[in-house]
Amino acid sequence: MAEEDVRTEPVAVFEIELPIRWGDMDAMGHVNNTVYFQYMEQLRIDWFGRLGFPPDPSGEGPVIVNAHCNFMHELRYPGTVRARQLIGRIGRSTIETVVEMSHSDEPGRICATGGATIVWVDFPKRKSAPLPGWVREAVLRPVLD
Repeated sequence: MAEEDVRTEPVAVFEIELPIRWGDMDAMGHVNNTVYFQYMEQLRIDWFGRLGFPPDPSGEGPVIVNAHCNFMHELRYPGTVRARQLIGRIGRSTIETVVEMSHSDEPGRICATGGATIVWVDFPKRKSAPLPGWVREAVLRPVLD
């Protein structure tokens, strides 16, 4: 039986910086809301890569079952987004993630928060599977440079 997750606060585990591209902007002159989801996706994919979770359709791996984003302050070109991955609650087959995004010139000013629920899936069976112990350990291990 999996250990119960008793943490009350998310744990920071990974961070990257992403350039704000001219094409990320919308007609209002700030980063389009859909692009924030691309920033979170890139953060998650880089984090998965560092953890050793390559896509493997013949085995098991992570799948996103929901994603959300809250916008507090606009991001504008030119600049760099600092995206920080935090881990929230870990369930039998799920991992709650939290993301904080800020402009790298103002790292203390959070521009957006978001996250996703990750489900560990047995791809050939097309259904969720219990998180392996090594995955539980890996996701809580910071890979901050």
